[in-house]
Amino acid sequence: MLPLVHIDLVRIGPPPRARLPEWARKSATHFESLNKLKSELRALNLHTVCESARCPNIHECFHRGAATFMILGNLCTRGCGFCSVPKGNPRLHDMRLDPAEPANVARMAAAMALRYVVITSVNRDDLADGGSAHFGETVVQVKGALPDARVEVLTPDFKGDINAVARVLDAGPHVFNHNMETVPRLYRKVRPQANYRQSLDVLRFARSYQPDVLTKSGFMVGLGETAAEAEQLLRDLREEDVDVATIGQYLQPTRRNLPVTEYVAPEQYEHYRDFGLSLGFKMVFSGPLVRSSYMADVVSEQARA
Repeated sequence: MLPLVHIDLVRIGPPPRARLPEWARKSATHFESLNKLKSELRALNLHTVCESARCPNIHECFHRGAATFMILGNLCTRGCGFCSVPKGNPRLHDMRLDPAEPANVARMAAAMALRYVVITSVNRDDLADGGSAHFGETVVQVKGALPDARVEVLTPDFKGDINAVARVLDAGPHVFNHNMETVPRLYRKVRPQANYRQSLDVLRFARSYQPDVLTKSGFMVGLGETAAEAEQLLRDLREEDVDVATIGQYLQPTRRNLPVTEYVAPEQYEHYRDFGLSLGFKMVFSGPLVRSSYMADVVSEQARA
């Protein structure tokens, strides 16, 4: 009779992700609304950051007829550690801009009867203007189709090219948003192709170039920052006269992305909100499931009140 052999099983691959705390979970699902809107978007070859970035609020937003249009295609030329948007290389992928995209965004927004339209994009560092002319044209088309709607843009940094930022602002958005994403110490890990000071300069230019436009920025917590660093980031934003700050929990979208360092407790978000308001922000939207474009219409309205 052969002796029994004990075999130790070794897990191959990354460790399992930590379970989400209850207060960071979304419970309601609306698959009918989700699938219907997805079908309509694909029919016009349109993309949303809600889908590409795996936003936890997608069921809620699609159910209430809200979406953040993501233009300049669905392939990003940067490799940020937190982001699940597909990556592309112009030498390997067909990354030509769709000339019909601005008009199709406007057509879709009108079909959804949106009163508040949010437009963002991938980074297109391969384009001479960063895609800013295409971005501006999309804003113009949306405003033409929905003259009574408010338009918010969430732009990349355009590698610090203020002429590109000006092109987008010249199109007449009501809100200019550019996200800081994290504290400066973590940029090399989280945003290796970006620069903290450069992003602040983008927000500074937007404020000076179009003083009547509401300025906005957001960042994630749970990536390894300290509370003191997050508070300093809020101070830096107010130094550039930014009107609105959004703060949310980083959630690892895929196993290829950075792990969550900490699930920040709900009371800490309340502290950040109160601290930000004490600095003079018109609005601080802070909570575990807050995202930069989540409830953007409500946030903008409260900031203008």
